[in-house]
Amino acid sequence: MRIGVPKEIKNHEYRVGMTPPAVRELTSRGHDVFVETMAGDGIGLSDEMYTRIGAKILKTADEVFANADMIVKVKEPQPVEIKRLTPKHTLFTYLHLAPDPEQTKGLLESGAVCIAYETVTDARGGLPLLAPMSEVAGRMSIQAGAHSLEKAQGGRGVLLGGVPGVPAAKVVVLGGGVVGTNAARMAMGLEAHVTILDVSLHRLNELDLQFGAMLNTIYSTIDAVEEHVTNADLVIGGVLLPGAAAPKLITRKMVSQMKKGSVIVDVAIDQGGCAETSHATTHADPTYVVDGVVHYAVANMPGGVARTSTFALNNATLPFTIQLAQKGAEQAMKDNAHLRAGLNVYKGTLTYGAVAEAQNLPFKSAEAVLGV
Repeated sequence: MRIGVPKEIKNHEYRVGMTPPAVRELTSRGHDVFVETMAGDGIGLSDEMYTRIGAKILKTADEVFANADMIVKVKEPQPVEIKRLTPKHTLFTYLHLAPDPEQTKGLLESGAVCIAYETVTDARGGLPLLAPMSEVAGRMSIQAGAHSLEKAQGGRGVLLGGVPGVPAAKVVVLGGGVVGTNAARMAMGLEAHVTILDVSLHRLNELDLQFGAMLNTIYSTIDAVEEHVTNADLVIGGVLLPGAAAPKLITRKMVSQMKKGSVIVDVAIDQGGCAETSHATTHADPTYVVDGVVHYAVANMPGGVARTSTFALNNATLPFTIQLAQKGAEQAMKDNAHLRAGLNVYKGTLTYGAVAEAQNLPFKSAEAVLGV
C-alpha cells in the first residue's frame, strides 16, 4: 500500500502521524510511505531520519495526497486537506465529527473512507487510540489550570496545593474516565483538595479503592454538579460519550455563580465542550473570560507536548495501521470489529450513529456498508 504522512497544519500542532520507527514497520513489510518534508521537524524527527528507513520525502502536501492511498494524520483534516481527499483515499486520524457539521459534510462529499481514532474500540470496551491522548490531556489540564489560576492570567491568585496555614485549592473533576483519573492524580500530587464526579458507581468504587481518602468521590447529579462546580477554584471537564457531542453539564447559570477568577479547563472541547460557555481556543490564545471565570479550551491540548504525544499515539495506532496496510481498509475492518468501530464515513455514507444523531443526518451501520 502507498501511505501518506502530511505535515499537520493546525495552530501550534507539531505532532506527526507516524514516527520513523512506525514507518520502518511498514517499509520493512514492502509498503511505500510518503512523508511531507519537515513533517516531524518540530519534535526533532528530521527528513533524514525518515529517508534512512525507506520513506520518500515529498515537498508538498498536494504530492503526499496525490501519491498515497491511505493518509495517516493526527488532527482532523482542515478544509484545505479535505479538498485533497478523493474516493481512492482511506483517512486514518482523529475526526471528532459530532460537533463539526462542516467537516462531516466535506468528508461525505470527498467519497473517502474515514476511520476515526477516537471510536476504535478494544476487547475491554475501551478506546485504545483515544486513551494515550486522554492521559496526556488529563495531566496537562492540571498544569494549564494551575497556570490559569495565577493572578497575571486572570485567575484568583491561588496556589493549588496551598502552603502550611493556607488551605489548598478545590479541584473538581467531571468524569472518572482516563482524562479525569489522570487529572485527579496530578492534582492530588500537588496536594490540592480533589473531588471527582461520575455517573458510574462502579467507577467511583474503583477510584476510591485506588486513591483512598486522598480523593473525594461523588455520584454525579445535576445538584451535585451545581454544588461542587460553583464552589470550585478549578474545574476539569473530562466527560466523554464515545463519538458523540459532550453533554453540557456546566450551565451558563453555574458559571455566573462561580467564584471570580476560578478556572474551567474543558478537555471535552474536541467533542463540543461540557460547559455552555465553552468554545475552542488555540495554544496561541488559550484562554478567555466569561462572567469573571477563566476558560481554557484548547482543542489540541496534547499538541503542547508534541513529542511525548506523538510517540504515545504511535504506540497505540501502529498495530491498526499495519492491519490497514496489509489487508486494505475494507478487509481489515471486516476482519477486526474493533477497527470497524472506527469507521465514521464510507464513500459518501455516514456510518456512526452518535454523529448522525448529533447532526440529525441519516446513516448506515459499518456492518451494512461493508457487508459483514
